[in-house]
Order: sequence, then structure tokens, then C-alpha cells
Amino acid sequence: MKQGKFFAVSVAFAAALTAAPAFAETRWDMSIVWPEGNFHTQNAMAFAEAVQTATEGEVVITVHSGGALGIKGPEAMAAVRDGIVPIAEILLNQQVGEAPVLGIETLPFLAPTMADIALLHKYYRPKLDEVASSMNQKLLYTAPWPGQAVYAPHAINTVEDLKGLTIRVVDSNGNDFFGALGATPIQMPWGEVVPSLAAGTIKGVTTSSSSGVDGAFWEFTKHMSTFNWQASSNIMSVNLDAWNALPLETREAIEKVGRDLEGQFWLNSRAEDDKKMAVLRENGVEITAPSAELSAQLMERALPLWDAFKIRVPDAAPVIDAYLAARK
Repeated sequence: MKQGKFFAVSVAFAAALTAAPAFAETRWDMSIVWPEGNFHTQNAMAFAEAVQTATEGEVVITVHSGGALGIKGPEAMAAVRDGIVPIAEILLNQQVGEAPVLGIETLPFLAPTMADIALLHKYYRPKLDEVASSMNQKLLYTAPWPGQAVYAPHAINTVEDLKGLTIRVVDSNGNDFFGALGATPIQMPWGEVVPSLAAGTIKGVTTSSSSGVDGAFWEFTKHMSTFNWQASSNIMSVNLDAWNALPLETREAIEKVGRDLEGQFWLNSRAEDDKKMAVLRENGVEITAPSAELSAQLMERALPLWDAFKIRVPDAAPVIDAYLAARK
């Protein structure tokens, strides 16, 4: 991000805290990198509208989609911490540079279904709150992505079909996993994915059905394999200085909005996957699922990464162990 954009947004944020306009007590600009049509952006807009209603116009949130404020995905949590923006919708697995424990969800096949993600969050959510607090912010809700698929120029029927494939991944867990499978993983934020596909820098992408539609991937690849190999969630996070500047009853009202909407946002994710799979098929994308043999081979490569992660990130071990014990 250019320094000028950081300065401009910082000035706007400071002004919002010190001199609220006459028609609203507090105005917050929300940063979100996904396009307006993405379901996470739609969730964020619903949240903003509900906050305005619940606070009777005392807090007005303007959602800036598509990275319009100049903040890239991996920068989002630091931007909220430092007061560059008062509030942002953040992809957790892009924040591992700030807090490695936030990579728990992306361990391959640790939580492959929506039910698994929900169970994981029973033990993970306290750690998320702890990390947010340590970074001068408060978490208001979480919302998962649909399962992470693999888009490629050819069908993925065996491990050999992945060898040498230049594939976009989000974090180091994805890098380690696809590296172990013989692919050539490249970490990059969402904003760079479509240009990289168009330029041929990458040939494959691991992401959700939702992002596949956002990026019109059928223009670049005609195959998608529903690996569901990685869980991934977003959070809505607010700067603590901005948060604590609000009256107690206003904060309580906003917290209630987050709690009340979170369940619906999770349901939206489940519905999103079905909807976007249909769009991909309509546009000629061939969708396949891994065979039992391939699934077993993928899991064989995944399991060592769980233990390696617990050693590398010791504060993740209690969360993972408690989840696995509950999952049996």
C-alpha cells in the first residue's frame, strides 16, 4: 500500500473519532477486500445495516469493498491494530505473519466439513479473542468460507497430476502441503490471483467455489476438484480505541448484533457453496471429487504437518488436541 493512502485513511479515522458529523454520533469506514457481490461482503453490509438500526443511528458503518481503501488482505489486522481503519473484515489465514497461531484452521484436512469447523471454533474462539485483544482490537463475529477446492488446467485424479503445477496458496500450511504433493505453490493475496492467472504466472488456484466465481476462473481453467482440504474463516474486527470510545450500551448493542447474525452468516456460507458450484458448472467448469485412493494419499501427506505445526507454534497445540479429542 502506498504511504499516502495509509495517511489519508488515518486522517479520516482520526477525524471520525474526534469530530463526528451532525447526523451520526460515530462514523466508521470498513475495509474489506472482497468484491461487493461476494457473500462475505454481503454479510458485512447486513452487519453494518443492523448496527445502524440497533444503535438508532449512533454508529454508521460504511463498507468499502474490493480493497477500495488500499489495504491488502494480509495487512488488514495490522491496519485495525494501528488505527489505519477503525474496522475491517479479515481473512484469518492471511494474518499468520502477525500471529502464527491463526494458521490452525488451514492445517490440511484438520477440519474438512462445516460441522468440523464449528467444533474447532469451540476451542479456537477463545484463542482468537486473545490474539485480537493483544493486537488492540475486538472480534465481533466469525464466518467460514466454503471448502477449499483445487482449480487446475487438467483434472486431478492422482497425486502425479499435481506434480509441477504452479498453484496459488494463501499461507505457509498450503505451501508445505502442496510442496509435499510435488506441486509448485506460490503464496499470494486474492488481489493478485486473477492477474497472475491471466499472465500465466500460476496455472492453478486453491480457493473456494465463491472465489472461483468472483474471479471468473472458467476463463482460465476448466477443472475444479473438491478437495475440501482446508478450513478458512473471516472475522469482523474493530479497533479497541474506537470501540472503547463508544458508550457501554452502544457496545452491548453492537455485540448483540454480531452474536445474532453470526449463525446466519455460517448458514450463508453453506448455501453459498451450492449456489456457486452451480454457476461454475453453468460456465463449463468440470467439477470432480477425489477418489478414495487419492483422499488416502492426501491425508498421508497431511498428518505430519499437524505435528510439525504444534511444535512450531506451541500455543496452538492445546487447541488442536482438545478439538481432536472431542472429534474422536
